[in-house]
Amino acid sequence: MRKLVYGLLTTLLVALVGCVTINVYFPEAAAQKAADQFIGTVLDSSAPAQPAKDEPPAPPKKNNEPSAMLLDLLIPAAYAADAPNLRVQTATTEAIHGRMQARFRDTLTPLFNSGAVGFTQDGLVAVRDAGKLPLDQRAGVSAAVADENRDRNALYREVANANNHPEWEAQIRATFAKGWIERARPGWYYQDPSGAWKQK
Repeated sequence: MRKLVYGLLTTLLVALVGCVTINVYFPEAAAQKAADQFIGTVLDSSAPAQPAKDEPPAPPKKNNEPSAMLLDLLIPAAYAADAPNLRVQTATTEAIHGRMQARFRDTLTPLFNSGAVGFTQDGLVAVRDAGKLPLDQRAGVSAAVADENRDRNALYREVANANNHPEWEAQIRATFAKGWIERARPGWYYQDPSGAWKQK
């Protein structure tokens, strides 16, 4: 009899746990909101130098059903899929944000305005037309673009790592790439999905 009870309990527990699927999916809406806030404060020269703030996670819903309470004991992370929250603000991203904001204010905005540089399809910046630059400024512009791209690559990697999902880096990059292009000012250049340059 004892073996039968243990067998039934084990079967019930395996069935209960087997029915629960915890989806760890990329929170696209949260990523887009975070990217929009970050990009907006970098591109808006009149905005104060404040990094995007994370919203506090929503408290888990209470459910007093015995099966739900048992499930909470067995798998407390089941609520994680209810309200995804993307962490963007870290000490590293704040430092990157400050450098990018200063670089746009002091160097990149005039280059975008002239059409010398543009946003790439993969979330970076590239020299689009070096002919628009005086010969003696080309090395400095190339260095500024390289610094910007180094910070952008570090930003996408840091956001993925801060959320304990390094595998999200490509999706975060794609979300930011779309955001940079959407927030580009009229007259600025960007690459379409095929890599061709277009003007906004």
